[in-house]
Amino acid sequence: MAEAVTIRVLKNGPYEVAGRPGLIDWEGASYTVTEDVNYLCRCGRSASKPFCDGMHKKAGFQADECVRMTRGR
Repeated sequence: MAEAVTIRVLKNGPYEVAGRPGLIDWEGASYTVTEDVNYLCRCGRSASKPFCDGMHKKAGFQADECVRMTRGR
């Protein structure tokens, strides 16, 4: 059975991805994720995209949106 992956949105910060999902770039190249928890950039300012390098703090990134799923989606 595949390992469960969870994605948590951190307020005014990156996506926290727990588990080891496959990562494929826009050209179709795949990468092995070796850490149990990874942080993906949401602010667009990371020098190590798609991973977060903490630039959201320096840039004052704010994202107050919240995802609410409804049943049946």
